[in-house]
Amino acid sequence: MVNILLEGYDIDAPWLRGDLRPYIRPSDRVAVVAFSFRDNRVKTAGDWDRLYGRENGMYYGGITGGFAAYGIQESQITFLDYFRDTKESAGEKVERADILYFLGGLPDRMLDRIEEFSLTDALLRHRGVVMGYSAGAVIQLGEYHLSPDEDYPEFAYYRGLPYLEGFYLEVHYEGTEVQKDAVRRVLAERGKPVYATALGAGALLAEDGKVRALGKVERFGG
Repeated sequence: MVNILLEGYDIDAPWLRGDLRPYIRPSDRVAVVAFSFRDNRVKTAGDWDRLYGRENGMYYGGITGGFAAYGIQESQITFLDYFRDTKESAGEKVERADILYFLGGLPDRMLDRIEEFSLTDALLRHRGVVMGYSAGAVIQLGEYHLSPDEDYPEFAYYRGLPYLEGFYLEVHYEGTEVQKDAVRRVLAERGKPVYATALGAGALLAEDGKVRALGKVERFGG
């Protein structure tokens, strides 16, 4: 299995494309797990469409355009729709996919919705590529931490999907004191290394248990 942990959905960025091209093939089918939205912003199918819908979705063009750079057509990309999919249809989308793509937003709410749709086992059975940015990166860890920000005012640990173990991830790293404090706390309390991916410029690629840094990444501990 290959796991790709990203900063954003600009997967066609020049600093990433060469490293990702061997793993994102023109024939691949992609299932986009669009379950990480904020409850106060998305309450209806129309709200969801304004973020991810094909017609006017804020993120749709960026997501599909990123994959287009690797030769993947829109017809090969399907979005898991919280408001319209059933447990069965969502599960079928996961089962058919070569690539699972977890979006940014709220990782804990994404896991809540994954469990609501009974998708955990299907996601963990996947043996292709698993990738995601921001929230979609940290959720690939069995346990992850979040340093305080506007969505999460207090440091805490959270349960993720146990694709990866043995390290923690500090996303959007700018070397702020808040982030440094969070890294130090994880090192002291968990005793495992922390990778810090620079804001918009770093990523991790994990293959067969080996982690490789792409772009600007700092490793603390270990």
